[in-house]
Amino acid sequence: MTELRLTQEDRSKIITISKAMASETRFSILQLLSEDEYDISKLARTLDQTEANISAQVKHLEKAKLVECRYEPGNHGVRKICKTIIHSLNIEIIKEDS
Repeated sequence: MTELRLTQEDRSKIITISKAMASETRFSILQLLSEDEYDISKLARTLDQTEANISAQVKHLEKAKLVECRYEPGNHGVRKICKTIIHSLNIEIIKEDS
């Protein structure tokens, strides 16, 4: 299991990740991907949303470096397969005294 630890010095990353996780759909995608790899079509079916919307949501998660995707041959072209990179996130908001 991969843990990401962020401190006050990682302010930009914290904001990017917080924005990415501020969507119900994106959070649901993260939960599903924590169990298994999914392609965009399967995510769309599972979440009862369009493939275009899921693809856009996954791009937000990729930008935040929470998921990674690869392409594989499919029945009708290529499939975009996604998986989580981070399984645990620890954000330090208040700096602890040394």
